[in-house]
Amino acid sequence: MFTEASRDQTLRALIQRAEADPDVSGAVLYGSTASGAADRWSDLDMGMTVRDPAAVAERWTAALDPVHHWDLATGGGAFIRVFLLADGLEIDLGFFPEGGLVQRGAWRPVFGDFEESTAWKDSAPADPRLTIGMAWHHLLHVRVCIERGRLWQAEYWIGQTRAHLIALVCLRFGLPTHYAKGAHLLPSDASDALALVLAPTLVRSVDEAELRRALSATIDAFDAELRHHDPGLADRLKPILNS
Repeated sequence: MFTEASRDQTLRALIQRAEADPDVSGAVLYGSTASGAADRWSDLDMGMTVRDPAAVAERWTAALDPVHHWDLATGGGAFIRVFLLADGLEIDLGFFPEGGLVQRGAWRPVFGDFEESTAWKDSAPADPRLTIGMAWHHLLHVRVCIERGRLWQAEYWIGQTRAHLIALVCLRFGLPTHYAKGAHLLPSDASDALALVLAPTLVRSVDEAELRRALSATIDAFDAELRHHDPGLADRLKPILNS
């Protein structure tokens, strides 16, 4: 397993490689590495502006020789290539066309010129309407899947609904919602209440009776949280979800 020292050494090597690469015109650090909040388990996040994202990414992949890698497209020909190294370190490298670097939350330029106008931030508050809508959408699909005998798919939708409920609680306290990054910052009483209300939503076995029980518990949990955000909508949704 990687150590903080070996991770720091890898980061220095990445920056040196970027500075020496004639096809790389700039680089920034993202996430905890940029904000100074990195801990023992943090990965590395770096974005680069390059002349040919696909070609540069292939060269860097060969040089890093990862155990595995995969791409997350971000639009406009840009993408983030996620690497897993043999020591367990994850490296997220963004390859962006020149002038198209995307700002994602905290960032710190390493070299190159970057204009604020070319960037967007993902730190904007989540849309409660979307999160609420996704939750009731998933709950409807749980019931449909049970009726169709697609029990594993029903279990999947219950789990996805639970994630949206955590996001709604974080949203209520003005905390980050993406990937439950704000959940550990909840006040202790809210965290305890969340644990209490979500515990019955956990699926203990993949059979019809258990899934119906977990669905009922998840509907109750959603109703309880929704009443903090929109009591009127909760009143309108509950009979539909329980029908």
